[in-house]
Amino acid sequence: MTPTITAFKASPDRGRGLARDMQVRWALEELGVPYDVRLVTFPEMKAPAHLALQPFGQIPTYEDGDLALFESGAIVLHLAERHPGLLPADPDARARAIAWMFAAHATMQPPIVEHGMASMFERDKPWFADRLAGLEQAVRTRLSQLSDRLGDADWLDGDFSAGDLLMVGVLRRLGSSGLLEDYPNLAAYVARAEARPAFQRAYDDQAAVFAAAQAG
Repeated sequence: MTPTITAFKASPDRGRGLARDMQVRWALEELGVPYDVRLVTFPEMKAPAHLALQPFGQIPTYEDGDLALFESGAIVLHLAERHPGLLPADPDARARAIAWMFAAHATMQPPIVEHGMASMFERDKPWFADRLAGLEQAVRTRLSQLSDRLGDADWLDGDFSAGDLLMVGVLRRLGSSGLLEDYPNLAAYVARAEARPAFQRAYDDQAAVFAAAQAG
């Protein structure tokens, strides 16, 4: 049976590959697993049928037979454990790759998302400049730590893994902030990942959905 994921019918990321289904699409493309996509509107995301799959009314969800999952990180981990290609065979290396998956979403993502949300929604507040300075410093602290750990390596721990996939997905959220450019090895790391054919296929598919929504 072909698995089905859900994605925005009209994504607020405007086709930039930042919506949460992107990492799942990318993982499926890396693994060579065919999949279907069911597009949902914002009202449909809050309807009972979708809430039964995703109790917080978000995307993506993943359905494969009797299995239904939510949370992009959990879906990517499931796929990586089920299909060869995104986790090492060696048990210790596998455990380290999974640790990097958790680090991407639990350690790197929170300050990056908070910085982005403040930049989008708080610019008109009188305290915005002071708040942004603190948020930017929190992001820079994490970027410096990650940059030091990556060093001159291509990937976080040996070959490209699900840990890199999720980490790059988080770093891409910095977008036009300019923060990533201050860490050349991290900027090169993201560019290396974005050059992977599987990433390009996932990105193009997500962009095509947004283009269709705009045309419609």
